[in-house]
Amino acid sequence: MNYHFSAYLYRLQYIQRWSLMRSTAPENVAQHSFQVALLSHMLCSIGNVHFARSLNADRAAAMALFHDATEVFTGDIATPVKHNNPHLLSSFRDMERIAAERLKGMIPPELTSVYAPLLQPQDSPYGSEDARLLRYVKAADHLDAYLKCVWEVAAGNREFAAAKAQTAAKLRGLEMPEMEYFLAHMAPGFELSLDELSAGTDSGQALEDGTP
Repeated sequence: MNYHFSAYLYRLQYIQRWSLMRSTAPENVAQHSFQVALLSHMLCSIGNVHFARSLNADRAAAMALFHDATEVFTGDIATPVKHNNPHLLSSFRDMERIAAERLKGMIPPELTSVYAPLLQPQDSPYGSEDARLLRYVKAADHLDAYLKCVWEVAAGNREFAAAKAQTAAKLRGLEMPEMEYFLAHMAPGFELSLDELSAGTDSGQALEDGTP
């Protein structure tokens, strides 16, 4: 018997994000999932090293890789659309559950216990641990959206200016010290050109000072 789970996940590269926005660089769900995995791992690692957490960064990264897997069936619905009406949002959540069940049906039975909790972490048998990690994955999801806005605005695309401000406010509202650390020490690099990045870690300060 053939199982099409992985073949469908590879098609996430065809699902485009930011469909209502004019972007300088198109982004698909596969790219976004990879980036959220990187950020989830980083936020958890920052928590462990700097704030004495005990977080499984590797599992958080795995959860992030699958966090938008259902969009291979639902597509990426723009945030202003699905959050505009509570009934519409509820219907979308039902669509996500149906899509997750469809994907679960494509997993080889002996692997279902591995991948089903990654598709639906809210129903994970791992309980509070996955629930705690899910908070970091969701934070990384918002952070990736913010960094996309930062990148676009830095490229001169004011289409993302309002979204940048709104997303920044959402990140501050998380009251997550790991996020504050990332925004203070790692996010500024996303506003630099490749030449500025290559010039060294002090390039951002040099630009502010007006020195070469």
